[in-house]
Amino acid sequence: MLKSLLRYQSGGGSVSENHMRKKLYENGVTDSLKSNFALLLKLSEELLDKWLSYPETQHVPLSQHMLGFAMKSVTQMVMGSTFEDDQEVIRFQKNHGTVWSEIGKGFLDGSLDKNTTRKKQYEDALMQLESVLRNIIKERKGRNFSQHIFIDSLVQGNLNDQQILEDSMIFSLASCIITAKLCTWAICFLTTFEEVQKKLYEEINQVFGNGPVTPEKIEQLRYCQHVLCETVRTAKLTPVSAQLQDIEGKIDQFIIPRETLVLYALGVVLQDPNTWPSPHKFDPDRFDDELVMKTFSSLGFSGTQECPELRFAYMVTTVLLSVLVKRLHLLSVEGQVIETKYELVTSSREEAWITVSKRY
Repeated sequence: MLKSLLRYQSGGGSVSENHMRKKLYENGVTDSLKSNFALLLKLSEELLDKWLSYPETQHVPLSQHMLGFAMKSVTQMVMGSTFEDDQEVIRFQKNHGTVWSEIGKGFLDGSLDKNTTRKKQYEDALMQLESVLRNIIKERKGRNFSQHIFIDSLVQGNLNDQQILEDSMIFSLASCIITAKLCTWAICFLTTFEEVQKKLYEEINQVFGNGPVTPEKIEQLRYCQHVLCETVRTAKLTPVSAQLQDIEGKIDQFIIPRETLVLYALGVVLQDPNTWPSPHKFDPDRFDDELVMKTFSSLGFSGTQECPELRFAYMVTTVLLSVLVKRLHLLSVEGQVIETKYELVTSSREEAWITVSKRY
């Protein structure tokens, strides 16, 4: 869907070529997470230290902090050490915000093409993001670096520069937002449902004890996985998804031509009472049932059909929660009502505020 909205080429290759490109993209996610786990842990601990320094009465702007954390994580893991500089992250975040806001609204309602000022701002921001990516692609070609980033996997594959640019742009745009909103909604639900937070804290203590957070032990956080799955479902994190039709298809008497963008109303399916008992209740324990997890997987939210950007967000959010919940009680602000805004990725209409208190 993002390729279509950005007016990028779909690839135009054969089914096997497009499958190879998709596999390369997925491997890039796996390799960048594996190579940069220590970086992800460091960024999580930096946020923890910041929150530990706050007085217990201080209101924390959760959405703002999660977006900043996601931007730092994604830019360094996708594009490398250039984004250790906070000013580079701020520039990227500004351009990202301009592009994403128009993708989520301007293209869908047709208003972008009717407003020349907005269209120029969008095109300038997109051009600046593409310029940054082109420079990084050029820098990484034919050289070895100690830090393996997402772009490296694409550069090492059999892709041309335009394909590398498109795939790295799409991953950067989507991963920042999906990661930020998954972190935000997960913490919102934990502050609202104290018994869920208590159970997650107990699992984190049981798995890690006094030891460090490691990739091997992260895999043991089964309840945390269920919390994140239920967060995606209850928040309707991605209410719409889309897929380009690889080959011509047919539904009843209707022909779906190759290269047609097919939309899926996931927000409806995720809260269908025929599939999900008490669909509006936040209940991570529902995922103890293997059939429920299979249903969730079939929608592309886990397992082999999982969206790569969401898989990235799951890992980032799991590490962050492991660090935060071990040391902090996450608390809601009394009287706050969080209204939901449904776009390509679901967010809160206004800032979501929380408070924190030290466990020890």
